[in-house]
Amino acid sequence: MNTDDVLGVFREAGALLEGHFILSSGLHSPVFLQKALIFKNPVLTEKLCGALADKVRDELNGLPDVIVAPAVGGIIPGYEMARQLGLESMFVEREGGEFTLRRGFSLEKNQTVLMVEDIVTTGLSSRECIAGINATGASAVAGCCFFDRSDGEADIGVPLIALAAGKLPSHEADKLPPELENIPAVKPGSRGLS
Repeated sequence: MNTDDVLGVFREAGALLEGHFILSSGLHSPVFLQKALIFKNPVLTEKLCGALADKVRDELNGLPDVIVAPAVGGIIPGYEMARQLGLESMFVEREGGEFTLRRGFSLEKNQTVLMVEDIVTTGLSSRECIAGINATGASAVAGCCFFDRSDGEADIGVPLIALAAGKLPSHEADKLPPELENIPAVKPGSRGLS
């Protein structure tokens, strides 16, 4: 699957939105990938995760022990990636502002972990998730995502395996282009939810 194929799946699901969006990173963009509209469709979710699982198998030297994803956006792809790869799936949640394992989830010292994310823009959520994983004594060996909006520029501290990548426009709040300045901004992401 290439970038056009992945964006085609987003279009098919009505998940490639245009307007004025505030991304979880705080950046503003005229394009939003509403992955929740993919995740409501098990067939499309399986299609993207299957292609990403194949890419992970090709790029990693052996599979990790477990999958860990950040809540909320990573829970469904984390589970489906684990199913595709024959691994267990867990997720981290914010507690006191930091990602931590809850709900009886635990990692063992020296376990290897694949961090599964949905979309990467700056890599902040991925870095925070990886820090939470590594704080347990386990080791995040790589991260993966459906779409890397940074087109390879985001540093998450481990290799990032992206099913698709491209520079989708994004802007600092105080440096908006004229076409966004007069459109009310919406924040459809999950960061900041309690």
